[in-house]
Amino acid sequence: MGIRNKVQLIGNVGQDLKVITPEDGKKFVVCSLATNETYKNADGEKVKTTDWHNLTFFNKAADIAEQFITKGKMIAIEGKLKTRKYEDKEGNTRYSTDVIVTEILLLGGGSEAVTE
Repeated sequence: MGIRNKVQLIGNVGQDLKVITPEDGKKFVVCSLATNETYKNADGEKVKTTDWHNLTFFNKAADIAEQFITKGKMIAIEGKLKTRKYEDKEGNTRYSTDVIVTEILLLGGGSEAVTE
C-alpha cells in the first residue's frame, strides 16, 4: 500500500532554515512549520489554534529548501513521520517527531513543485 506513514501539510515556515552539514558531508536542512485551524467553540465563538511541526529536508529537497524557503513563506509539503529519541542537557530522555519532507510546493507566487 502506498499510503503508509504519509503526511501532507500546508502552513507557514516559522523560522529561518538551519543548514546542517555533519562530518559525512550529507547536508540536511531543518525548520518549523506552523499550521492553523479555525473552529467555533461551544459558545459559537471563532477560535484559531496553531500547531508546530518539525521539518527535515534531505538531498534535492534540502537544496530547494535552502534556495527558496524563508521564514514566513507558505509552503505545502509531503513526507513521512520519523520519531527520534535523544537526551536533553539534564540527561532526560526526550522524543521528537519530525516530518521527513519528500515533496515541496512553494505557495504564494512562483509556485514550484519539487519531488525527490
